[in-house]
Amino acid sequence: MEPIQLVDLKNQYLKIKDEVDKAVIDVMDSCAFINGPEVKGFQKDLENYLDVKHVIPCANGTDALQIALMAAGVKAGDEVITPSFTYVATCEVVALLGAKPVFVDVYPDTFNINIEDLESKVTDKTKAIIPVHLYGQCANMEGVMEVANKHNLTVIEDTAQGIGADYTFKNGDTKKAGTIGHIGCTSFFPSKNLGCYGDGGAIFTNDDDLANELRMISNHGQSRRYYHDQVGVNSRLDSIQAAILRIKLKHLDEYNKARNEAASFYTETFSKTDKIVPPFVADFSTHVYHQYTVKLKGVDRAKLQDYLQEQGVPSNIYYPLPNHKQKAFEHNGTDAVLPVTEQLGTEVLSLPIHTELTNEQLNHITKSILDFINQ
Repeated sequence: MEPIQLVDLKNQYLKIKDEVDKAVIDVMDSCAFINGPEVKGFQKDLENYLDVKHVIPCANGTDALQIALMAAGVKAGDEVITPSFTYVATCEVVALLGAKPVFVDVYPDTFNINIEDLESKVTDKTKAIIPVHLYGQCANMEGVMEVANKHNLTVIEDTAQGIGADYTFKNGDTKKAGTIGHIGCTSFFPSKNLGCYGDGGAIFTNDDDLANELRMISNHGQSRRYYHDQVGVNSRLDSIQAAILRIKLKHLDEYNKARNEAASFYTETFSKTDKIVPPFVADFSTHVYHQYTVKLKGVDRAKLQDYLQEQGVPSNIYYPLPNHKQKAFEHNGTDAVLPVTEQLGTEVLSLPIHTELTNEQLNHITKSILDFINQ
């Protein structure tokens, strides 16, 4: 059995090696390293895949969020509502602009933003909401949009973990994650479901005016070269990464299917014990399993992780300390009471999930976990 990885990028690459290597060499030959044809081609490919009017590629997912907030007019003193149970980038960018991240709780089953808590945290200073499609499943976007429309707020979807997931509305219509709010953002960090071989990100919108604003901000605030209408940033997706992403985008649905197959294996196996709660899938969303994250009940997580390490099974905790408890946000003076978020931080464990998992590896992982639990 090959060594088990949390994310197996090497074997995934080997399956598309010839295509990727040729694409990279073609960019090197063209010397169009910045905003070259591959970037424009990837932009169009992703617009078609997401069925969205505008994709603005950028340097990384954190930049995508910051640029989106700038385009939404978020300034110092404003408030932006975001779940605390997420990667720090989601709220970090709010603080970088001098605004205040207002932390809300999540649901204990989907791990996504709690609509009732969201509604209760809206004030006259609230400017935007950032729902996160955590671990690969859409947040309740109809609930989010209802609150946003009621209070005239901008919705910026953090789709870094959810690209490719489908959201089904109550009327039966479907949209891709990231295309429901006013702006969507994603990351192409190598471990993502759609990852490049370095840093990369993108912003999506169906709003023409917002698209123009996003493009200007990401390009030094200029609408034409050397004429700067506002203070912007320098955030570009380079041509080599775009060329790689064009190839991998063609495989994204296949990759997500492979992740679902591995997740189904886990879920079926863990149905044999009440000490492991598998991921819950809401009826309004598909799941693309960026992470396969379980809740442990009555299990010593640290000892389980040590045992799994001995068995050659990696695992991780996303996230052990919620953002409202992080030292970086002490200056907010937050006294948020988020019981579900804090409980999840003590219970969750993420297992290997990627496109290259074999049945032999899955059997070994699940057997190791059940052996520890049943000993």
